[in-house]
Amino acid sequence: MRYYSTSRKSSRSVRMALSLLLLALLGYPWPSRAEEASSTFTLESSIEYALTHSTQMLATKEEVSAAEANKKMQFTEFLPKLSASYAYTRLDEEKKPFLDVITTPQDLHQFTATVDQPIFAGFSKKTQYEISALGLDVARLLERETRLDLIMKTKTAYFELLQKEKLEKVAHQAVTQLGAHADVANNFYEVGLIPRNDVLESEVELANADRDLIVAQNAVQLARLRFNTLLRRPADAPFTVEDVLGYQPFSRVYEDCVETALKQRPEMRIADLAAETAEKEVKFAKTGYYPSIDLQANYYKRGDDPNLDGGEGIFFKEEWDATAMASWTFWEWGKTRYGVNEKKSRLSQARLNRIELEDNIRQEVKAAYLIVTAAEKNIFTAQKAVEQALENFRMNQERYKEQVATSTEVLDAQTLLTKTQTNYFNTLSVFNISEAGLDRAMGLEVVTKQ
Repeated sequence: MRYYSTSRKSSRSVRMALSLLLLALLGYPWPSRAEEASSTFTLESSIEYALTHSTQMLATKEEVSAAEANKKMQFTEFLPKLSASYAYTRLDEEKKPFLDVITTPQDLHQFTATVDQPIFAGFSKKTQYEISALGLDVARLLERETRLDLIMKTKTAYFELLQKEKLEKVAHQAVTQLGAHADVANNFYEVGLIPRNDVLESEVELANADRDLIVAQNAVQLARLRFNTLLRRPADAPFTVEDVLGYQPFSRVYEDCVETALKQRPEMRIADLAAETAEKEVKFAKTGYYPSIDLQANYYKRGDDPNLDGGEGIFFKEEWDATAMASWTFWEWGKTRYGVNEKKSRLSQARLNRIELEDNIRQEVKAAYLIVTAAEKNIFTAQKAVEQALENFRMNQERYKEQVATSTEVLDAQTLLTKTQTNYFNTLSVFNISEAGLDRAMGLEVVTKQ
């Protein structure tokens, strides 16, 4: 017995060394001394961190700022425009058309100040301003849409990480239990109670469990990498997450979910604004049917030198004028009519797109609702299966120790336990992620679990 115990420990040590070597070859991220202190994230703080650091969110905020600037720019079209010019003219000689009187000096300097005020432009300026205001509303809705998408992505990454951590624990538990069983099997073999093939079978299952544990550990590391990347943190930054992979009863009614989605989804409002913008575009295209009226006032100051203080040949060194001008291009071979027809087609297209979007939203809500309700039902089944598998494994262990059960029965019970535990945590993950998906489908900003 002593000889076997030493041999067994040596075998386990070799296997552990091989496992560590395999982990190193697979790039297992071992902690370094230079690593910063680990951060602890809750679901709420994870979402807040992602919203603060996301480049997508920053980009949509810039889009809102651009839309605000465009709206202000369009408003300036209603206001008068001020301009000024300075001109210098050099003639070949002074102009003396009669009686040797200078009427135009050889050097003429003139300063002109102009005020332009649009009076009527066929509603084009008003329509452009209204379109820019709608553009600002769209930019704000796109910011909200990006926010909802990021919240869902963060929830998904959070719950997937919890799922992978749970599965790693299941795999580690399987290694521990199979290792203990292998020890018992070897002890039975040493005293001649079981054949050698039972020991080999337990060793093979233990080796498979070791392999599954490495796979589960790597899955955790990949999930941590995705989480850090989503939150714009260094890829290998250490952190821990609060375990909220649980179940709370789902009580929403499908019809209410659809109604909420049609009211809350920013995409629906964006579609409405697209149709409204298309209507404004039709109105803008019709401005070609109308004349335009502008008012212009000019102030002049002249001189034969840069001081602009008059001079010989300059009879009016200061003067002003005002002009009201109406213009109307009434024939362009149907150009305006064709433009209006084009915008009307765009308007019809926008309205059809809205109808299609509503149908798609109904489908999204239905799909998300079915997944949530199905996952909720599966949770109870999976939980019951875990309880039964635990009891089955315990009973077979005890029966094997009493030599009234075979090693194969214990290994089968262990496999069944691992499978049911894996199914349970997978179902919990699906439930939580699909619930987050339903929140997104309804356009609800749910940061924490209800």
